Amino acid sequence: MTRLKEIYKNEIMAGMQKKFGYKNEMQIPKLDKIVINMGVGEAKDNAKALEAAVKDMEIIAGQKAVITKARKSVANFKLREGVAIGCKVTLRGEKMYEFADRLINLALPRVRDFRGVNPNAFDGRGNYALGVKEQLIFPEIEYDKVDKVRGMDVIFVTTAKTDEEARELLTLFGMPFSK
Repeated sequence: MTRLKEIYKNEIMAGMQKKFGYKNEMQIPKLDKIVINMGVGEAKDNAKALEAAVKDMEIIAGQKAVITKARKSVANFKLREGVAIGCKVTLRGEKMYEFADRLINLALPRVRDFRGVNPNAFDGRGNYALGVKEQLIFPEIEYDKVDKVRGMDVIFVTTAKTDEEARELLTLFGMPFSK
């Protein structure tokens, strides 16, 4: 069992139950999945850019990335329906906890001028979205092999009903929210 999952089972569940007064332990919010999305705008012109992004994503996530395609054509972006424009990975279970641990404890502290993540980026249904400006903050990525700095979106999907519950859950996981 991963370190973060043990912390959840031993400490976080008890803390959440005490704070919110859940009667049943199945009511306690938990991390459902983490979705990492990387939009690669130049992929429509340059297939190598998408390949590099997929490779980086797979190294970061530890599992195969899915290539996302444009849902509809947009003339202003010179985009056609069905053209590959990005990649995403959905993490669940052990890999999810492992990634969350690496993100919170290794990657985020490596961000330049880091003062914490935005505490208002909840969606109203207990999910949290986080934007990462460069993939270099992850220790698995080798600086010399990166062709271009790319950002990504990391979405924490929880079973929490409200933002307050989700914020408490992520705070107990160690998410460094800015004050």
